[in-house]
Amino acid sequence: MLRSSVSTHQKYGSLGLLVLQTTTLVLTMRYSRTQQAEGPRYLASSAVVCTELLKIAACTLLIFRDNSKSLVHAMNQTLWDEIVSKPLETLKLTIPSGIYTLQNNLLYVALSHLDAATYQVTYQLKILTTALFSVSLLGKRLGNYQWLSLLILMTGVVLVQWPSDLTLVPELENLSAGTQFMGLLAVLVACFSSGFAGVYFEKILKESKQCVWIRNIQLGLFGLAFGLTGVFAYDGDRVLTGGFLQGYNSITWIVVLLQALGGLVIAAVIKYADNILKGFATSISIILSSLISYFWLEDFDPTRPSSGSCRNC
Repeated sequence: MLRSSVSTHQKYGSLGLLVLQTTTLVLTMRYSRTQQAEGPRYLASSAVVCTELLKIAACTLLIFRDNSKSLVHAMNQTLWDEIVSKPLETLKLTIPSGIYTLQNNLLYVALSHLDAATYQVTYQLKILTTALFSVSLLGKRLGNYQWLSLLILMTGVVLVQWPSDLTLVPELENLSAGTQFMGLLAVLVACFSSGFAGVYFEKILKESKQCVWIRNIQLGLFGLAFGLTGVFAYDGDRVLTGGFLQGYNSITWIVVLLQALGGLVIAAVIKYADNILKGFATSISIILSSLISYFWLEDFDPTRPSSGSCRNC
């Protein structure tokens, strides 16, 4: 009975933390990509690399805590016994790691071209992609009501993207159709990558005896390699000119910390719940993000059927 209670607390505690983390990350990342600051804007590719480094460090500390051994012993056990000595198990993480790295970069692109609320709603298409990949990869079955819910979700996303009067949103007046299309395309690709990578990672976790923190370190190591490749492939000239941490400030580091925390929280949610509950948790953050954007950030105004006046006009 006690074990069941602890498991329930862990499940809903991790889900609640995911809602808070997702909402805070979206709003903070959106602000970091649109704020007017002196000097160059920070590189999204370098932020992804910093995130992976923090996740690896955090997971190593968690292994040290769980094993109650020295930090050096925990690192040796992690790097040698669980990673180097098990190359086939480690190589399984190359696919989701590369996809997660792509996804993290796409999220910066999306939030540079879309307001936070529109991004949040559109990004919920990952629930549909997750469901489809769960059926194909994990053999799960969805009932009629679940398919109906997914259909309603798709309808909602289509309505959100329906052309509207952009002049109702002052911050979006200067965004061209091409700019918004770029943001939408980034979100859609991120939805498919998130769905596949999440289900693939769940499959690996449930078929493996390795702990979730070991798996996260494996993901982080490959993600670090992919991330560094992306930095020098796409932003190499800017790094050589302005440095790896150009444009970083306190807000940037908060975004990096929230991204790293998100990786750990998602792993905990998959461990104690599943990807479907993870989808519902992140959906709740839409409401919070929209309310905060509307009442405090003033960069989002819900469109109306009639051409009423905007509250910011």
